[in-house]
Formats: sequence, structure tokens, C-alpha cells
Amino acid sequence: MSLRARMLTLGLRLFTKPRLAKMTDPAELRDAMERFTRIALRPAPGSVAMPLDLAGRSALSIRAGRPREGLAVLHFHGGVFLAGSPQTHLPMLSRLAKLAGVTVIAPSYSLAPEHPFPAALRDAEAAWEALLVQGYRPENMVLSGDSAGAALAFALLSKLCARGTPPAAAFAFSPWFDLTGASPSVRENAASDPMLAGHRLPEAAQFYLQGHPADDPEASPIFAAFPGCPPVLLQTSETEILSDDALRMEEKLRQAGAEVMVQLWPGVPHAWQMLDGLIPEARDALRDAARFVTRALTAPPQRSDGS
Repeated sequence: MSLRARMLTLGLRLFTKPRLAKMTDPAELRDAMERFTRIALRPAPGSVAMPLDLAGRSALSIRAGRPREGLAVLHFHGGVFLAGSPQTHLPMLSRLAKLAGVTVIAPSYSLAPEHPFPAALRDAEAAWEALLVQGYRPENMVLSGDSAGAALAFALLSKLCARGTPPAAAFAFSPWFDLTGASPSVRENAASDPMLAGHRLPEAAQFYLQGHPADDPEASPIFAAFPGCPPVLLQTSETEILSDDALRMEEKLRQAGAEVMVQLWPGVPHAWQMLDGLIPEARDALRDAARFVTRALTAPPQRSDGS
């Protein structure tokens, strides 16, 4: 782990983790994410983010240079279903767009607790359908998300696989795939995680679920089926409380015959890819994701059913 990552992780452990452990108001989390992005992060040089309407909701179409036409990454932002926006994730996604040479589309979606489950997933489905109407083809798109956004992306992926119209590939950064909190790492990494407090995970999930069963596959895609799944990349930190969510999904998809690549990064914080420009591990992870996207969008479609 780089010196910059060690210093940043120490700061997260000393200041951010205690604060997050005590937060009870979603508005406070929203303000904190927006303020951090505004102060500490910058979009990639030469990138452009254009406002876009997707099924009546705001989105950003993010480009850098001359992206290949007709190809796109559809990315759902994280934020515990309570916070975050296309704007908070613009620095990370603009870098991804620049590295991969494709347009990255970042939709907004309804946030809890004002809009509980399944509002966010319905918005995700509507965003996908809107892109199809605009002329994008499933085999020319990659589906992705970070943290809670990964749950939305893979719940949508399951539905698309069932219909026989999956994207070219899918990837996830620090995914939260199991809202039941059953992954062993939630307990085993409670001390080692420099940012997230494992004991708050059930409460955070309930802001979104509001009594709905957490093992519903639409909420927790670890319980979903993925027939004919395209190639998948999962990036997670070895020390974060959600690391086993990625490892369990890897096992599930491999058993279904899917091509899966998991990258375990030592010591870095949850969703470290957002820290592009602050720690080199973020840029390295985004480069790996960009290479994955490039391969997926230049190779013939590959699905776990062999077609």
C-alpha cells in the first residue's frame, strides 16, 4: 500500500469512521459526500459532463476525448441508498471515461428514506430502458455500480440475464450485495475496516428496506439468479466489512458458469476508486476496470450459457 494511502486510511480511521458510526440523519451524510467531492476531488482533465434526462430523472453523460460511438458504461452511484449523486461520483467516472475511451452514463435515482425499496431499482430499470430507446444496444453497454449502487446494478443484471438480454459485461467497486449482513467479513473486518462500522449496517439497510425482507433478490442480488451471465469484474478491499459480499458473488457466478475476475486490494478503504488523484491505488483500480470495459466492448459477446 502506498504511503499516501496509509496516511489517508489513518485519517479515515481517526476522524471519518467515528463520525459515520454516529450519523443518524441521511441529510448529514448527503452533505458530507457533496462537501468532500467539492473540496478534495476533481474531474479528469479534458472531460465533459453533459446533463441528460433518463426516464424523467436527471443523469450525466460523461465523456473525455473522442469516445467510441454507440458504446457506454451505465454506472449507479453508491451512498448506502441514502446519499450520493452523479455529481459526487463525477471525478471517478470522468477518469474511467477517459481511460476506457467510452461514454459513462451516471443516472440519479430515488434516495431513501423518502423513497424506500424498490424505488431505486425501478429507477435503475427505467434508466436502462431509456438508453435502449435512445438506440444503445445491450451488447454495447457495460453495467456497473459502487457500494449500494452495485446492488442496483446486479439486481438489474439478474433481470436482464433472465430476459436473455444481458449487457456485454458488468463490474462492481466494493459491492454491497447482501443487505441481510450475513457475510462473515461484516464481523471479522469490523476492526480492520478504516471507514465503515459493521454494527451500523442493519440500520442503514432498514433506511432503504423499511421492513421489507432483506433477502429479497431485488434488494440483495446475492440471492438472485444470473442465467447466461456475461463477464464480471469485482474489486474489493481485503480489510473492508463488505469484502465477503464480493467473494460470495464470485463463487455464485462461477458455479453458474460465468467468467468472473475478483481483485482483492490490501488495506485500502471502501470504494477507494473514488479517491482518484489522492491515492495511486484509485487510478490503478480504474485502469484495471477500463481495460475490462475495453475488452468487453471489443470482443464478441460472451455468456455463461456458451452463446
